[in-house]
Amino acid sequence: MIQIITRYGNLLLLAMGQTLLLALCGLFFACILGMFFGLLSVLKNKACRIISSIFVDVIRGVPMIVLAYFIYFGVPYCLNNMMGFNFTLTALQAGTVCLALNCGAYMAEIIRAGIQSIDQGQTEAARSLGLSQTMNLRYIILPQALKNILPAIANEFVVIIKESAITYTIGVQDIMSAVNAVKGATFIII
Repeated sequence: MIQIITRYGNLLLLAMGQTLLLALCGLFFACILGMFFGLLSVLKNKACRIISSIFVDVIRGVPMIVLAYFIYFGVPYCLNNMMGFNFTLTALQAGTVCLALNCGAYMAEIIRAGIQSIDQGQTEAARSLGLSQTMNLRYIILPQALKNILPAIANEFVVIIKESAITYTIGVQDIMSAVNAVKGATFIII
């Protein structure tokens, strides 16, 4: 085992760094998507709620590997043939987009639940103080909701690290590909 670590340690460390980079970038963009669609889902406008619901339901219903293949192979193919662009995505870019979309749908539900968990009396108190809807959301509701959703966001980070193994199928050199390379070279199960 020591020989494997000394010989393939750098490969495994680089792959671990790639996995963490993929997870952090995916989580960053997922938080942006989740905040956007989470806020859309709590607005009083019915069209906004329907748009948010469609995004969440469709993305959560599509298997991650199908989404990864569609983004890596399908999107460039459609853009190149239909629009005449010369568009390509690297495996890392496609993996980040895939993880961001998938995790963003779950983050939208986490943020929606966090906002709805705040007591309605907070909104009534802000309204009695003369705060606008935007000020109420920015200064009163979101800070309290953020405290409630931090554990779920940390859980999503763990999930996104596990789901990043799917990106191995489109060619991202993550920890999964490094472990498989070491297993193939040494015939030892790690």
